[in-house]
Amino acid sequence: MQNRMMITGAGSGLGREIALRWAREGWWLALSDVNDAGLQETLRLVREAGGDGFTRRCDVRDYSQLTALAQACDEQFGGIDVIVNNAGVASGGFFSELSLEDWDWQIAINLMGVVKGCKAFLPLLERSRGRIINIASMAALMQGPAMSNYNVAKAGVVALSESLLAELRQQEIGVHVVCPSFFQTNLLDSFRGPTPEMKAQVGKLLESSPISAADIADYIYREVEKGEFMILPHEMGRMAWQLKRQNPQALYDEMASMAAKMRAKARQG
Repeated sequence: MQNRMMITGAGSGLGREIALRWAREGWWLALSDVNDAGLQETLRLVREAGGDGFTRRCDVRDYSQLTALAQACDEQFGGIDVIVNNAGVASGGFFSELSLEDWDWQIAINLMGVVKGCKAFLPLLERSRGRIINIASMAALMQGPAMSNYNVAKAGVVALSESLLAELRQQEIGVHVVCPSFFQTNLLDSFRGPTPEMKAQVGKLLESSPISAADIADYIYREVEKGEFMILPHEMGRMAWQLKRQNPQALYDEMASMAAKMRAKARQG
C-alpha cells in the first residue's frame, strides 16, 4: 500500500526538505502553502526525487481550508498516514514593543494553525493509525528574550503535542514534536517585528547555523523511524535543553543577561 503524507508550509524551507526526504522513499505527498509558486517548485522536485502528489493552496488560519485539504487527501490518496504541521512565521521584539495584533497574528498561525491541522486530519489518522509530526522550535523550550509571542506560540505546540501523545496512544496514533534551533531558511521573509535591528539580529543567527533544512529533515526522518517523541535536531539545542532541565536558574540568568545586551545594542543602533 502507498504511504501518504500531508505537509503545511511545503512551499519552501524545512517543509520542502521534509517533502523531498520522504519523496526519496517513494511517498505520495499532499503539499500545501500560501505560496503557489513555491508549491509548484516543491512538487517538481518531489517528482524528481521519486515521489508524487498534489498541491493545494491552504492558509492554516482558515479551518475550512484545512478540512478541504483533508477531504482532498481522502479523495486523491484514499486517506493519509502522516501529517506534518510545519507552516509558521517568525517574529521578534521586546514585550513592551509588541502590539496585541502581533500576538494575535503569531498565535493564529504558529499555534492555532497546528491545532486546526490536527483537528481537521484526526478522522483520517484514526482510520490509518497514522502519525502527527508538529514542528515547534527550541524557542518553545528556551524562551529567548525579545520573542515572547513566538516563544509562547511554539511552547503551545509542545504542550499540544504532549497532550495528544497521551490522548491518542489508545487509538495507536503516533505523535512527534520537532524543536529545531535556528537554521538556514527563508523564515525571515515572513518576519514581523517592531524594529529592523531585530530582523538583522535574527538574520545573523540564521546565517551562522551550521545545519541546513535538508540536514534537519534527514534527522527528523531517522528519529520518527525510531519512534522518538521529542526531536531536537541541533546538538547545541540538545545540550541547552539538558542544561535547562538540570539547572533552570542558570539558563534564566543567561537569558536575562542576553536581554540586557540586546537592549544596549538597540540603543546604540
